[in-house]
Amino acid sequence: MDKRVVANEILLEDAAALMEEGREVTIRPLGSSMLPFIRGGKDSVRLKKMPAVAVGDMLLVRLPGPRYVLHRLIGKEGDRLTLMGDGNLAGVERCTVADVLGTVTAIERGSRVVKPGNGLWWRRLRPLRRYILGIYRRLFL
Repeated sequence: MDKRVVANEILLEDAAALMEEGREVTIRPLGSSMLPFIRGGKDSVRLKKMPAVAVGDMLLVRLPGPRYVLHRLIGKEGDRLTLMGDGNLAGVERCTVADVLGTVTAIERGSRVVKPGNGLWWRRLRPLRRYILGIYRRLFL
């Protein structure tokens, strides 16, 4: 299979349109902000537009700029959302429910398909993430 590189704005706008039609899309995210659960450039994620979002969901959102992030929902107040990457030690993004393009329904790791889970235990380990991620990066990257 040929590999094609497409600008995020084009790819993700097309993916958003497909998800609005009720279809599921698969993309390969880049970056390390979702380590250790999503390995940028290696794993693929399946996304679908869901009727509602819940704390713990992995969401693809459009932020001003336009800028796109695939991060976990860590807080929700009404239609205001707070997101943070699993591989990030600090820093959050804020958006609204209207900015959500899709929710991760599965993570593809080679021939394996993994359910994303809600990340509750990982969110509770936030004070220890620096050490856990340091060990992970030395062993697996």
